[in-house]
Amino acid sequence: MLRRLNITYSFFPNMIQRIQSIYLFLATLVLFGLYVFPLINNVNINGTISNVSIQGVYQQLADGTKYTIEFIAVKILAAPVAILPTLIIFFYKKRKQQVALCYSAILVIIGYSFWMAQTVKGVVPGGLQIDFANMGIGMFLSSIAIILMIFALRAIQRDEKLVRSADRLR
Repeated sequence: MLRRLNITYSFFPNMIQRIQSIYLFLATLVLFGLYVFPLINNVNINGTISNVSIQGVYQQLADGTKYTIEFIAVKILAAPVAILPTLIIFFYKKRKQQVALCYSAILVIIGYSFWMAQTVKGVVPGGLQIDFANMGIGMFLSSIAIILMIFALRAIQRDEKLVRSADRLR
């Protein structure tokens, strides 16, 4: 039993001590922030002031939040997109595969962001007129996650370069 604990103990510090693991985990947290922060604040939709999040279009009323339109598919697919960077952490021994997965995850996040923007834009028949003042924190979270993924990619490539240089010295 002690040997089993030792294996488990040695697994997590190797994985966590790498900076790219932290970047990838932060990317996951940022993407889960889409559930919390609105995409658009205080926009006029069909004559009412509403907010837009990945969960749908809602109004803040005195007795709570009232959803007028729900984005079920966008809400459901946000979770797998957010979990993807965390899954990449577990490929820490296979750096080349981790790099390929990071590039794939970046493409998935870009595709999801585009789809999310098109869904939000299609809420109003004439389209939404969004000013910078109306943009919520959620509009920038996908971009922040992509930047964190790029930082993780650079750190993984640095690790790969270090391992190759150490192999040459042997």
